[in-house]
Amino acid sequence: MPPPPVESTGERLALVDAFFDFDDFSLRQDAKSALEKDGKYLEKNSGMKAVIEGHCDERGSVEYNLALGEKRARAAKDYLVSYGIPGGRLTTISYGKERPFESGHDEEAWAKNRRAHVVSK
Repeated sequence: MPPPPVESTGERLALVDAFFDFDDFSLRQDAKSALEKDGKYLEKNSGMKAVIEGHCDERGSVEYNLALGEKRARAAKDYLVSYGIPGGRLTTISYGKERPFESGHDEEAWAKNRRAHVVSK
């Protein structure tokens, strides 16, 4: 069962996270639903730009996870573009395993860290 969507706040508005399976960057149905919520918000706020951060769990090398995080961010961006959000409003960055949401060392924590995190700017 996938973890619930994470909505965090801070200086910038964080939208709903899209989660991924281990070692995968294909969008699950729950990830697509989360990105559709983000897309609706971005549609209503047409002047807003967003950064899509790709994240991974702690397993794997730094290099591998940076590449996987970029693929996750790109998959989320591509989905938002297909939803109708102009690609010029979206940028991607990968943090790999360097910025975990959850600090635990078990499947529950890892599942929360395998995500695309959309942040308005």
